[in-house]
Amino acid sequence: MDDGWPSVFVIVAALKDIYGDGPYQEALRILKVSEEAGEAAQAYFGFTGQNPRKGVTHTREDVATELCDVIITAAVALYSFTESPKELLAGRITAANELARRRYADRP
Repeated sequence: MDDGWPSVFVIVAALKDIYGDGPYQEALRILKVSEEAGEAAQAYFGFTGQNPRKGVTHTREDVATELCDVIITAAVALYSFTESPKELLAGRITAANELARRRYADRP
């Protein structure tokens, strides 16, 4: 199994083939990330039963699935802003890891 980036590239290529490219499509891809994040939040509300009118409507797996959709959608959008999304994300993860280590180094 690949690290996911080749699969994301296939999605990006398909979207470009169907809808084209440019600032409008970039904006739509970013908005799609927001939409998917909203769906993750909605699933969490459903999981925790926060809407008294609806009660518990989702599972932990539903929340996890929606979070995966957020990650995939963000990866697709990232391709619009860099030619090396895999490397950029890896660098950001490394930076976040270093920050966490420094902040929490003294905790058990």
